[in-house]
Amino acid sequence: MSGKSFFVDLTKCTACRGCQVACKQWNKLPAEETRNHGSHQNPMDVSAITYKTVHMKEVADDKGFMAAWLFFPEQCRHCTEPPCKMTADAYDDKAIIQDEATGAVIFTERTKDLPDFDEIREACPYNIPRQNAETKVMTKCTMCLDRVQNGLKPACVQSCPTGTMNFGDRDEMLALAEKRLAEVQKKYPDAVLGDAESTRVIYLYQVDPKSYHPYSVADASMPGLMNRKAMFARLFGSRSRSKA
Repeated sequence: MSGKSFFVDLTKCTACRGCQVACKQWNKLPAEETRNHGSHQNPMDVSAITYKTVHMKEVADDKGFMAAWLFFPEQCRHCTEPPCKMTADAYDDKAIIQDEATGAVIFTERTKDLPDFDEIREACPYNIPRQNAETKVMTKCTMCLDRVQNGLKPACVQSCPTGTMNFGDRDEMLALAEKRLAEVQKKYPDAVLGDAESTRVIYLYQVDPKSYHPYSVADASMPGLMNRKAMFARLFGSRSRSKA
């Protein structure tokens, strides 16, 4: 499998949110109206105008004292076989496209005409798709495809000062991830790579991925994934009817 991938080394993340700001700036996204949630994190989730946000979680020890911070810069994972696209294809195979050269999964303006946004969102095991309330266009991280096609790194990677965010050819990123995992496991034996074979955003977690965020890795028990049989039946069934 060729194309591009991110490698996100969470052991190096300081939650500076440079990636979050760079994403906003490059994509010319308006500011969120935020408020104090009792956390340094803001906004609390991705949205139609925030493609990337850094989740922050305090971890306490068995005595109730703070033991660590877990930082998780969340974005679309650009799945190698994106279920959002598989779902959309049943209605319009141009609404969500996958760039052949990079593997980037791109939501187009045609997503506004898809009949059910919730169906697209529920198909995603990472709960990423969002919809603009006014235009009805569905949005998410674009992998900064316009930058990548011109030989530049995604804005979030370019802005990262700690080496958390990395980007390049998929084989190169997988090799880097495996090498770094071996190093990290010497100190954190429970460290793992998250969904490395099925996504183009490969996270290195120093502890259980679910400790970072409920949607850190795909969960086969999620309703969206359980509905994939129905999704495939509709997709291939509609194609069969069209040929009849």
